[in-house]
Amino acid sequence: MSHISKFGLDNHGVINTAETHWNQGAERLYEDTVKLGLGVVSEGGALMVETGKYTGRSSNDKFLVDEDSSRDNIWWGPVNKPIATERFDAMRTKMLAYYQGRDLYVQDVYAGADPQFRLSVRVITDSPWHSLFARNMFIPVPQSEIAGFVPELTILHAPMMHSDPATDGVNSEAFIMMNFGQRMVLIGGTRYAGEIKKSVFSYLNYLLPERGVLPMHCSANIGDDGAASIFFGLSGTGKTTLSADGTRALIGDDEHGWSDNGIFNFEGGCYAKVINLSQEAEPEIYATTKRFGTVLENVVLDPNTRVPDFDDGSLAENSRASYPIDFIQNIVPEGRGGQPANVVMLTADAFGVLPPISRLSADQAMYHFLSGYTARVAGTERGVTEPQATFSTCFGAPFMPRHPSVYAKMLGERIAKTGAKCWLVNTGWSGGAYGTGSRMKISHTRAMVRAALDGRLAEVAELADPNFGLLVPSACPDVPNDVLQPRTTWQDKTAYDSMAGELRGRFEDNFKQFEQYVDDGVKKAGIYKAA
Repeated sequence: MSHISKFGLDNHGVINTAETHWNQGAERLYEDTVKLGLGVVSEGGALMVETGKYTGRSSNDKFLVDEDSSRDNIWWGPVNKPIATERFDAMRTKMLAYYQGRDLYVQDVYAGADPQFRLSVRVITDSPWHSLFARNMFIPVPQSEIAGFVPELTILHAPMMHSDPATDGVNSEAFIMMNFGQRMVLIGGTRYAGEIKKSVFSYLNYLLPERGVLPMHCSANIGDDGAASIFFGLSGTGKTTLSADGTRALIGDDEHGWSDNGIFNFEGGCYAKVINLSQEAEPEIYATTKRFGTVLENVVLDPNTRVPDFDDGSLAENSRASYPIDFIQNIVPEGRGGQPANVVMLTADAFGVLPPISRLSADQAMYHFLSGYTARVAGTERGVTEPQATFSTCFGAPFMPRHPSVYAKMLGERIAKTGAKCWLVNTGWSGGAYGTGSRMKISHTRAMVRAALDGRLAEVAELADPNFGLLVPSACPDVPNDVLQPRTTWQDKTAYDSMAGELRGRFEDNFKQFEQYVDDGVKKAGIYKAA
């Protein structure tokens, strides 16, 4: 059967190319990547690639086209920066000219495991390993549907093509331009593959609310009892790690929709952060790095043994593994679950203030969802020398084209309708701030999350945290009691109180921008005062 859609590249203005490789699998894409000098094969069979100076998303280089069909629905500002249609059209013309005479790789895929809401996506690139990344990350189109495939979103991708800021109206040689009216994304000047993945996510975040679906930056899994759980969190907070739990089946590790049908994965693969990855702490993810078909991005390779060194961050702290979701043993093959019984919000608090686990009321869940708090630590980004509070609303502000209140209102309605229990889990520091305390043990966090999801914390007495009013369990199986109360883990209690007051002030200052969009219950959820 054919690997080629009848909807040809000429429909996108792509002409005069050297050769077009349609929907190729890992074997051919490995071969071409190595032949072109763009990657090498590791001892375990993974494809090792590097992305140069761009080792993460380039948020300053992302633009949304200011066009008639979407203009009034966009949350314009530092995150969603406008660019004129004329600039987009000029860049598209440049990319089409760049493609001429080059080999191109096309992947036709679906985003969205629920057929009622799925999006057909075409990724066109001149880089074979980026084509493999797209194939890994999204849902394969059945062979019987390839010929009739028509994309609803097209991504033109040229990682080696640099823009000219002076003439193109952009900020650097990299550019990510999204046009909702033309249903097209242009990506160039950056080899970081995550831009492809997050562009599709951003498009779904615009499209789905009008269809009654809440798009979420979260992982999801399901227990033996059939109850699903979702995990919100920013990069580095543990979404992928905690959802890839051998005792529960993985639905997906990063992006989902919540509809009247339940939850569904947007993707068909995982994009796990692998810095300091170990077989002991994260066996499911570690095993994927030994598989043919996995793409390891910015992981250092021993030149003699060809063994990846996950502890070496010299190429990037944000090293990644991209692999099909079925490389994880315990998964939900259909990528769907029912209405979630638990909503978990993850934060990596580098100030060592927040409890390792606490139960949230519905109002508190709304407050913390809009806040989207975590913290950056020294060494992960240039210029960061001490912990910095980061508030990324809805746990994914860079990917949310609409105003945060749109997503928050939908979440509140879903929680009220389903009665889902809500939890805040701190995977960050204990016993002191970053530099003094230590990172929460993964084993302790897993034990707390498992106890919350299977109901073992339901009968445990709770104590109100004196700074945020969060309800903290007094005990948890397999976790020392003194770990549960953050103040008791600090030797200097006065220093803890001072740090807690400082963090509370940051929360309150950040939330002022949302006060006009929420009711009094949500406002009061963030200004708790101990009795």
